[in-house]
Amino acid sequence: MITKGSVLPVLSVRVHPWETDSVTPTVQQFDSYSELEKFVRDSADPKVLPGVTLFLHFPWLGNIGHTLFDGLYPAYVALIRFPPRHLQPFRLLASIDECTTCRDEDIFNRFSGLGIMKHYVLNDMSNGSWFVFDEFVMGSGMMCQRCTQSNLQLPGGVELDGSRLFRDRMYLQYGVIPPVRRYNYSTEGRNRHDILVAYVIDNKRYTESDREEINAAMKEINNYTIEHQNRSIADINKLDWPLVKVSYIHYYRIGEAHKKKTSRFKATPIDARSPTYELIETYFTAQLRLLRTMDIQITGPGTGSMYQSFVPDG
Repeated sequence: MITKGSVLPVLSVRVHPWETDSVTPTVQQFDSYSELEKFVRDSADPKVLPGVTLFLHFPWLGNIGHTLFDGLYPAYVALIRFPPRHLQPFRLLASIDECTTCRDEDIFNRFSGLGIMKHYVLNDMSNGSWFVFDEFVMGSGMMCQRCTQSNLQLPGGVELDGSRLFRDRMYLQYGVIPPVRRYNYSTEGRNRHDILVAYVIDNKRYTESDREEINAAMKEINNYTIEHQNRSIADINKLDWPLVKVSYIHYYRIGEAHKKKTSRFKATPIDARSPTYELIETYFTAQLRLLRTMDIQITGPGTGSMYQSFVPDG
């Protein structure tokens, strides 16, 4: 809404990489500011949504790798351009499909801090009502993981420090202490005699022959470590190869053995969400706790490799 004589820049933005169309907001013009104010106060009488709202568009849920780095990450990179908002709680206006079984929405809720507002719900409730966003950020452009760069880095990962900021916020929002930062080199804060922790991530593309070769390699590496781990530090430092303990894991099984804690206090009819919401450990929390301990991640092609951004530096 503007008054006559006001000049606005071209407000056109490419909101996501999945389509080439841009969004240009509709402009409503008033003869004077008093008319504009009268319309807002008396006619529109909107509900004002305080704080920062970040727009996210993602065409498919259910694949956590794409959800994180083709949906949530590029939206967050757009917010990084407006510091310090990327360090504060914000709301996600999510243009997503309805899904009653997708855990992705819980990640959106926890990562943002103020939760998500679903686009189709807003559209439904906007019929005959006005909503005003205090601050609104839209336009992730071509910042997705699938938007391949020549250096194979995540867009904005280096120049905006997006990879680290995204990783650290995810850990903090889940209540997990982030990995130790290394500023100069991969062995920073490590001793040569430390046993490195490696994980081979299961991949549906592995054949039986692949798995046999992987198991044989793991056995050889672990036997080497067992043979030398009890030697003196001086002897270990002279070894040609580092000591590595390697395990084989399935991401979907992580957290299965975790005993879900409950409380004797149940939700009341007026509770907006479960009273244990911020206290329970989710499957993704368990995955983050494991990722934080990884020195080496070994994975095959596909979305399974996308978790690499959550492992420690180096």
